[in-house]
Amino acid sequence: MTASLQAYKRGAVLPSSNPFQRLAELLDGETPGLDPIIMTIGEPQHAIPEFTAGVLAENIGDFRRYPPIKGSQDFRNAVAGWLDRRYSLDGMIDPEDGVLPLNGSREGLSFGAIAARDQLDKGLDHPVVILPNPFYQTYAAAAHVADAQAVLLDAVPGNNFLPDLDSLDSGLLDETVAFYVASPTNPEGYPASVDYWQRLIRLARKHRFFIFADECYSEIYRSAPPPGILEAAKAMGTGFDNIIVLNSLSKRSNLAGLRCGFAAGDPAFLSKWAKFRGLAAPQVSLPAQAVAVRAYQDEAHVIENRRLYNEKFEVAERLLAPQMGPVTPEGGFFLWLDVGRWADGVTITKRLWHEIGVKVVPGGFLASDQSDGTNPGRSFIRVGLTAPLQQTEAALERMANWLGEQA
Repeated sequence: MTASLQAYKRGAVLPSSNPFQRLAELLDGETPGLDPIIMTIGEPQHAIPEFTAGVLAENIGDFRRYPPIKGSQDFRNAVAGWLDRRYSLDGMIDPEDGVLPLNGSREGLSFGAIAARDQLDKGLDHPVVILPNPFYQTYAAAAHVADAQAVLLDAVPGNNFLPDLDSLDSGLLDETVAFYVASPTNPEGYPASVDYWQRLIRLARKHRFFIFADECYSEIYRSAPPPGILEAAKAMGTGFDNIIVLNSLSKRSNLAGLRCGFAAGDPAFLSKWAKFRGLAAPQVSLPAQAVAVRAYQDEAHVIENRRLYNEKFEVAERLLAPQMGPVTPEGGFFLWLDVGRWADGVTITKRLWHEIGVKVVPGGFLASDQSDGTNPGRSFIRVGLTAPLQQTEAALERMANWLGEQA
């Protein structure tokens, strides 16, 4: 199916409330059947790096200072160095104009579409912003604040849960200013290949739009590190034009509350964006940047973090695969379970809570309905594996037994 524009309506894909508010309303008045186990949380629960408190203490005096909008030299060097090591970029990222600090990747994702619209200046009242569906809700907010037409590309198993590039015609792409895509995908957990990234890069350069590559789960993977968009661009030998990659310490280092991330890539875009951010954006505190410097120089805590997640995925595979088939994604820390053989995701969510006390998120709450009423998340539930191993295993064992009773 070819993606197409609908009649413009501001905020058409912007949810009226976030998935957790909707879940609270869904389960309001429902009593859990057993002692509750919460598996909805997408917030890391593993320990923060041991060096965090010490680095903050060493730099506590810098809370009195207004940080430069471009960040400290040490921060930019640390991020550029990590990207270079992680993706074998051979020094292609220039710390001076190829890296910007963000208050978590969410801030950059939210306001990047405005910069894309302004910098491209395509002369359209409502340019296009393309989003995967399901999607991180911030992507819809980005289209909304840019007063753009959001086009949703359903993420389905047959395409590794990535937006189908073959569904995009030239007319639509000519009106596009921003294309949002996550790798590993969120919530499904599957990475884009180098070939996929390169196809998207060629489209972006041909039709003049910016790619916002959300790589926040890049370090949470089972065995093979997912390829990144900068890595794919480097292999093309044509620089980082039209590419903005966003990442943070939230998932990699369990420092979601630090609110420290980065944007990297297209130096011309980032230089202009820095000027606008100097007018409007909150800076990232220097003590937070100091923690980031240390975190991006250390891999030991990341390896341990990944080991803890993979241990829980092994439990999930052992307990759930007999009823559901393979359930382990290549990346991320969610299970994205197709429960459609039993009922829709909302019904299953209510039954799991009411009958066995396990709280999950209906997949349809993480996606938007298309104009024909379809929703690609409707038959799914999302199960977060952020809780400690013992709690996770208890919840999954309850689910496995419950599924066995439904057979």
